[in-house]
Amino acid sequence: MKFNWNYPTTVWVGENRINELSDACKNLNLTKPLFVTDKDLINLPFIKNIVSKNLKKFDNFTIFSNFTGNPTGENVDEGVEEFKKNNCDGVIAIGGGSALDVGKAIAFMSGQNRPIWDFEDIDDYWKRANENKISPIIAIPTTAGTGSETGRASAIINKKTGVKKIIFHPKILPSIVILDPSLTIELSPRLTAATGMDALAHNLEALCAPNFHPMAEGIALEGMKLIKNSLLKAFKDGKNIEARQNLLAASSMGSTAFQKGLGAIHSLSHPVNAQFDVHHGLSNAIFMPYVLTFNKSSIENKIISICDYLDLEKNFDSFLKWILDLRKNLNIPNKLSDVMDCSDLDLDKLSLMAFEDPSTTGNPKKISKEDLKLMYQHSISGELFK
Repeated sequence: MKFNWNYPTTVWVGENRINELSDACKNLNLTKPLFVTDKDLINLPFIKNIVSKNLKKFDNFTIFSNFTGNPTGENVDEGVEEFKKNNCDGVIAIGGGSALDVGKAIAFMSGQNRPIWDFEDIDDYWKRANENKISPIIAIPTTAGTGSETGRASAIINKKTGVKKIIFHPKILPSIVILDPSLTIELSPRLTAATGMDALAHNLEALCAPNFHPMAEGIALEGMKLIKNSLLKAFKDGKNIEARQNLLAASSMGSTAFQKGLGAIHSLSHPVNAQFDVHHGLSNAIFMPYVLTFNKSSIENKIISICDYLDLEKNFDSFLKWILDLRKNLNIPNKLSDVMDCSDLDLDKLSLMAFEDPSTTGNPKKISKEDLKLMYQHSISGELFK
C-alpha cells in the first residue's frame, strides 16, 4: 500500500519506495546531489545498493560520510566544503538521526556566511539566515526514532563548549521524505529498542508540553498508540514490515508534534549525549520514568485522559507501569549508572547544561537547576519520585 502525505511536508510512504529516489530528485530538479550518510552505514550492503543504483543516473554524484553518531560542527563544515567543491545543488540524507541532522545542516549552511552557532534555536536567530540559499533536501530515515526527517532543526555538538546545540530554520525541513520500512528491517533489536523509545519520548513530551496546540496533541497521541502496538513486535521480529512502517510513522509524528514543546527528558539527555557519547534514544528511555514521576502533579490528569485510548487502566500508575514494563521487555537499563561510570560525575555542571537546554522551557512543571540535579541523582540510584 502507498500513501502520499503532505503534512508537515511531502512524505512518500511504503515498502520499496526507495526505488523512487530518482523521481524525488527530478521533482526537486537535483542534478548534482550530495549523498550524506555516516561512516557506519556507508559500507552496508543496502546502502551500497542504493548508491550503485543512483550513481549512474547522475553526472555528478558525491558522497560524504566522514562522521558518526552525535555529530559536531566540524563535521558539518567538512560536508559544506564537499558540497561547494563539487557544485552540488541539493542533499540526499539517509540514515539515522545523526546522518539526517548533518545532511540538513549541510544544505542549510551551504548558503550562509555566518558560523552555524549563530543560528541556534534562540529567539529569532533563524532570521539571520539567507533563506534563498538553503538547498533542497531529501530525507530517508533508516531508523524509527529521531524523526529528523520531519523536523525543522538539527542537533549538532559544539566541541569547544561540549554542548549539543539545536540549529533551527523552517526551511531545514526536508522537501521530500521517503519512509520505506524495508530500509529498517536489518536494524538490530538493541537499536530498534533505543530508537523506538526515542520516538516515544518525542510524542510523550509533546503531548505533555503546556503550550496550546491540539493538532500536535492528536498526532502525539496516535504516535504513542502506534508505538505501543508495534515496538515490541519489531523488537522481536525485525522483518515485520507492518510494525516497521508503524514505527517509522510514529517517529515522523513525534518530530511533527514536538513543535509544541519537549521537556526534561531531553534536557537531561542532551548533556549526557554530548559529554559521554551515550545514544540519545537510550538516554531518553532511561530518564523517562524519573521525569514522569517528577512531573506527576502537573501531568496526571493529562495522562489519565489518554489511558482509555492506549488500552490501559485509567490511572497514572497504570501508564507508568506500561513504561517500566516496556523498558524491561526491550532490555533497556533502569539506571544511568548501568550504561556509564557515574562515580565522578560533575552533576552541578550537567545540571546547569540541562537547565540551559531549550527543551527545559517546555517541561509541564517549572523546573530549576536543583530539580534537574535531583533527577540526575534519581536516575543514577534508580529511585523513582514518590
